[in-house]
Amino acid sequence: MPWFVWLLAAAVLGVAEFFTLTLVLGLLAGAALVAAVVAGVGVGLLGQLVALGVVAAAGLVVVRPVALRHRERQPLVREGSDALIGKRAEVVQEVTATRGLIKLSGEEWSARALDESLVIPVGALVDVMEIEGATAVVYPRALLP
Repeated sequence: MPWFVWLLAAAVLGVAEFFTLTLVLGLLAGAALVAAVVAGVGVGLLGQLVALGVVAAAGLVVVRPVALRHRERQPLVREGSDALIGKRAEVVQEVTATRGLIKLSGEEWSARALDESLVIPVGALVDVMEIEGATAVVYPRALLP
């Protein structure tokens, strides 16, 4: 089979992978590229098919499981206000269900208590449970289990 046919097959498989994101068609596209190189060197059809089969099998058995594991991992670094969730802060102005002020990572943030019945006094340590716009939703450390 001519090399350009394998190249065309690789392109079609690559485009199909782009739309499906299965990690199967992309590996088959890579195998078709290897078959194109083998065909370009002058190896016969049987050699091209063997190269295609070996590379496709290796990709599906070795590369795909590793790629799937990496794709499912959560990012290790949180950015922006998400990075503040879980941090400890100190109450600067009494925190209630509707208002308050905390010192968080060296900056003053408006805050409100997670539990609407809580009133957190000045000087108490709190954990940031979530960020809503420019307001930190906090819970006192002493009440955590």
